[in-house]
Amino acid sequence: MIKRIWPIAAAVMMDSLRRKVVYVVLVFAALLVLAIPSLPDYGLGVESAVYREIALALSYVTGLVIALSLAANRVPSELEKRTVYNVLSKGVSRWEYLVGTWLGILGVMAGAIVAFTTVEMVMGYFTYGELMWRLWQGALATWLEMGVISAFAVAVSSVAGPVVVVTATLAALFIGHSRSTLLGGEGALAFKPFYPSLDAFNVVNPVAHGTGVPLVYVLSMIVVFIGFAGVCLSLGVALLGRRDL
Repeated sequence: MIKRIWPIAAAVMMDSLRRKVVYVVLVFAALLVLAIPSLPDYGLGVESAVYREIALALSYVTGLVIALSLAANRVPSELEKRTVYNVLSKGVSRWEYLVGTWLGILGVMAGAIVAFTTVEMVMGYFTYGELMWRLWQGALATWLEMGVISAFAVAVSSVAGPVVVVTATLAALFIGHSRSTLLGGEGALAFKPFYPSLDAFNVVNPVAHGTGVPLVYVLSMIVVFIGFAGVCLSLGVALLGRRDL
């Protein structure tokens, strides 16, 4: 099984790295990081906290753009070019193809987020004299959430084109972070445990303005990531299984 999934993931990573969009997004985001210290001061002693907060926001947007650009068109383009038929004809099942595709995208996002966070730390150190190790907790949270988002996008892409995938993914992202808004009031409390919330990955406040999150919380994020990604990929496999390939 691993012998069939890994080559697919590796091929996705190599193809993604050949695309200019990943490098363009990273360079543009890095330039924005360099511009953060030039923003107006927000009060003595909190400049570094503001830097961390903006850096986390930029990291999140960077991860989202990369996730959408890679996941929205990967499966549809292979279906259009009929290259997926060559893969499936070699004894690869549809779920192995879909999971391998997702793992490849996840690997590219991991490298991009690590590179971007390293730039943030270096800039933070030279500007404020702090190593800002807590940014890695924010990087992990971003990577896990983008893993869920890309799993959803890959699932939708098995039956829809890039425009629909991007629209549906952004809608799911909004819904995932709007539980308190959409289910406000005491009358909706019973529905909250069943609402697919992505707020578990929101660690901006403790990372930027606090002391970070404890290990137990990090483990809980990983559990939520595995659960949500598993559900999304299972849905994608079911949808792809219904297609006549």
